Amino acid sequence: MSHMSFAHPYFGAFFSMFLAFFIFLGIVLAARYISRALCAKDGEKLKLTIYECGFPATKQPNRISTHFYLFALLFILFDVEIVFMFPWAVNFKVLGIFGFIEMILFIALLAIGFAYAWNKGALEWHNIK
Repeated sequence: MSHMSFAHPYFGAFFSMFLAFFIFLGIVLAARYISRALCAKDGEKLKLTIYECGFPATKQPNRISTHFYLFALLFILFDVEIVFMFPWAVNFKVLGIFGFIEMILFIALLAIGFAYAWNKGALEWHNIK
């Protein structure tokens, strides 16, 4: 059996990393339990009361359409392509014909995804009623 050597040059870094992680975990758990112990438990009645004017608050399920999520996801997908196109445009001469062909393939792949989303009707805004 060999004994563990503490003479490794990175032992101090690993030890401080694990120590910092466990201190962080302890602070987060302590803050969670302290906040739950000190919070007011009867806040639900106050939240449902009418304040000065308006309709009485009722508990209703959240009816957010998934179409909002799909539209945002498609926006982010096609917006991220600019992040890849900008460095390509800056280094266009350095990359040469290989970089040009790679970008054409990238744009073709995005065009296929755009055509698929358009064909499925993901870009049409439906009236929800």
